[in-house]
Amino acid sequence: MKIFAVGMNYALHNKEIKTALLQQSASDSAERNPVIFTKADSALLKDGKPFFLPEFMGQVDYETELVVRICRLGKSIPERFAHRYYDAVTVGIDFTARELQKKLRDEGQPWEICKGFDGSAVIGEFVEKEKFLDIQGIHFNLDIDGSTVQEGCSSEMIHTVDHLIAYISQYFTLKTGDLLYTGTPAGVGPVSIGNHLEGYIEGRKVLDFHVK
Repeated sequence: MKIFAVGMNYALHNKEIKTALLQQSASDSAERNPVIFTKADSALLKDGKPFFLPEFMGQVDYETELVVRICRLGKSIPERFAHRYYDAVTVGIDFTARELQKKLRDEGQPWEICKGFDGSAVIGEFVEKEKFLDIQGIHFNLDIDGSTVQEGCSSEMIHTVDHLIAYISQYFTLKTGDLLYTGTPAGVGPVSIGNHLEGYIEGRKVLDFHVK
């Protein structure tokens, strides 16, 4: 199983983290290739298991994302056929060691350590895509300790799910069970020991775990 993730796929989040895209419009951003990175298989955290906060890594932020499950083998997939290659969606958390990420960026280093560490890819309960009218019209949100801290809609993505699948499959063979984290909207923030995180997709709770 491979875990793919997308960076900077929501314009407001790009401004929030003060990236180089700050001075660009969403249309300008859409003309750029997607920012793709991967996570190790040991990053996957599922079934409501707790996230053990690696305090030695400094501030760790939640990034709530719509996650797509790949359902068949594919390589160099045309975008018009990409919808055939995923069968379910859910909410996931792309945990990011923020201070370490800034240090790595400043040094021109890769993101793996701050993005792909153990437990950094939390995944919720999958919902069949047929339950939704449009993959690009799904609302999702994250609550921490009973209060909504982040929400978004897949309609706000710079690069659509089908475009991402077509793009990634040029470089990697997609296989059944691979996961695609499609990017986070604005509203990211730090977690602390004791936090209770709950993720929702169109009002349905699909994610529930604690930080320890």
